[in-house]
Amino acid sequence: MIKTRGGPPGQGGKGNEAGASAGEQGGRRERRPAQARESRSKLYKEDVVRINRCAKVVKGGKRFSFAAFVVLGDEKGKVGYGKGKAKEVASSIDKAVRDGEKGVRPYPIVAGTIPHEVEGRFGSSRVRLIPAADGTGVIAGRSVRSVLEKAGVHNILTKCYGNHNPVNLIRATLDALSQLRTKEQYQELRGVIL
Repeated sequence: MIKTRGGPPGQGGKGNEAGASAGEQGGRRERRPAQARESRSKLYKEDVVRINRCAKVVKGGKRFSFAAFVVLGDEKGKVGYGKGKAKEVASSIDKAVRDGEKGVRPYPIVAGTIPHEVEGRFGSSRVRLIPAADGTGVIAGRSVRSVLEKAGVHNILTKCYGNHNPVNLIRATLDALSQLRTKEQYQELRGVIL
């Protein structure tokens, strides 16, 4: 009698089949390709930056709620962010998008970069934005990159200081963008005519 791996002598075939199928996959689950979500906003492109989960312990167990943080922009100089809370992830994102659409505003973007160097702050987070030449790309972390790409910036250098909380970094980036002025705006402020 020949013994096989996986079970008693009479059920040897099943053990081998199970072992072979697990070996073929290498013991890992197959990853499904990420499906592109439909944009909830008709006017702007969106990027979900953060989803926080909160658990409330009640008599029957735990109740979860979700807070979403979304960046919206048209990639032509307009960008904003929104927050939303709900019992489900999809609902919280919907609320965040609706909130974000109200706060989208234009910022001066010149030839795919910013007009001058600037530093923005929010809380203990600081973000420095430095204009860059064509071909540089967006040199930034995930949260700062999401804001700059939605604003339509293609070439820029960035550096973050202090707290690296993604929500605070986004707010600091928008603070920096709000300080930007074009050459024409400075001429108008100073009353210079060229």
